Amino acid sequence: MKLVLIFGPQAVGKMTVGQELAKITDLKLFHNHMTIDLVSHFFSYSTTEGKKLVNLFRQEIFEEVSKSNLYGLIFTFVWAFNMQEDWDYVDDLAKLFESRGGTVYFVELEADVAERLERNKSSNRLEHKPSKRDIEWSEKDLKSSMEKYRLNSIEGEINYANYLKINNTNLSAEKVALNIKEAFHL
Repeated sequence: MKLVLIFGPQAVGKMTVGQELAKITDLKLFHNHMTIDLVSHFFSYSTTEGKKLVNLFRQEIFEEVSKSNLYGLIFTFVWAFNMQEDWDYVDDLAKLFESRGGTVYFVELEADVAERLERNKSSNRLEHKPSKRDIEWSEKDLKSSMEKYRLNSIEGEINYANYLKINNTNLSAEKVALNIKEAFHL
């Protein structure tokens, strides 16, 4: 079992890279909005109820996948490096898969803000993430999160084995996915 965690700030290309990686491997893609947008029909993700349900769905999926015979899973998310609870979440998720004999791969994406603002409006993003279709709100959220959270790591901060950081400002999602596949022999 392999777990590929793709993380980085909003609109950096996590889902799109995950889609491309899934095409060239036997990994299944589980992008973070699959649960956020499901729950948003009932509760906003910003509410206590919304976060609780998103976390419950994700945890159940992780539990079942980690016990399964699947080749592996790609999970995308935004990691706030200045929030201890996010570090704890990543540690707990890695421990779950590793406790069942799995290998965890960490892929951090970073891109210039101008590029992320363009990607925020891409047709692929809007098709797969209904909550991002309000471009004005989504752009404001992207900008305000940069003031509140540190969404990329500092050099040397991540000490996990199987870690790769890619600046994908000027790289296609296909190229990034191929780099990941080759780096980790997926």
